[in-house]
Amino acid sequence: MTSNPKLIPQQEYILQGSINDSAVEMLLHRLQGLCDNADDPTETFLDREYIYSIKNPSGQAVMLRVRQDLERKDYPWHLRYLGQPEIGDKTRATLVRSCIDVACSNNVCKFLTEMGFKKDYEFYSKGYMFKKGRLKVIVAKIFHVPTSEVGQQQPVFADSNVQTVTQSYLVEVSIVAPSGSDPLADEIKQFADQLKPLVNLEKIDPRRLA
Repeated sequence: MTSNPKLIPQQEYILQGSINDSAVEMLLHRLQGLCDNADDPTETFLDREYIYSIKNPSGQAVMLRVRQDLERKDYPWHLRYLGQPEIGDKTRATLVRSCIDVACSNNVCKFLTEMGFKKDYEFYSKGYMFKKGRLKVIVAKIFHVPTSEVGQQQPVFADSNVQTVTQSYLVEVSIVAPSGSDPLADEIKQFADQLKPLVNLEKIDPRRLA
């Protein structure tokens, strides 16, 4: 694994929503026009993500996410920590959570297991990514990992052996920036408003999903 002793605390400002499969092409066309490099082919991705957790001395679970790029074999794996969302400020336009994202070697899953972390689940994420300045937009379809593939180090993705979670796409608009960059929340909200009525992006309270 790699480490960075000069790591600067970061926060992720994010709005999320979903759109039905039948309407996703319209959303992609709108994003193509709104975002940078409109004349270039839309960037696609296919990731496999592993979710690990461990309990701290107080009994609270700490979760880490490991992402593997299945399309770009030469890309490093990524380890990501997301803190608890800050939901107390109702005037803030987006959800805010602390965020640490580092590149690492492909033995990161083994390292986490030896550290005492437990793998909770894993899934595929396939979709499209757009950028507008520092703002990132993800439109992704989420797939179950077949039981026969769980834990494999050389995963295979094919439409014939995966199962979609829902008949819709996850949509995320986010910016990762140093702590205290609250004006960015309004920038995200203004962009998200341009996607209505195709998709309504909101501050998702994780307590609603419990």
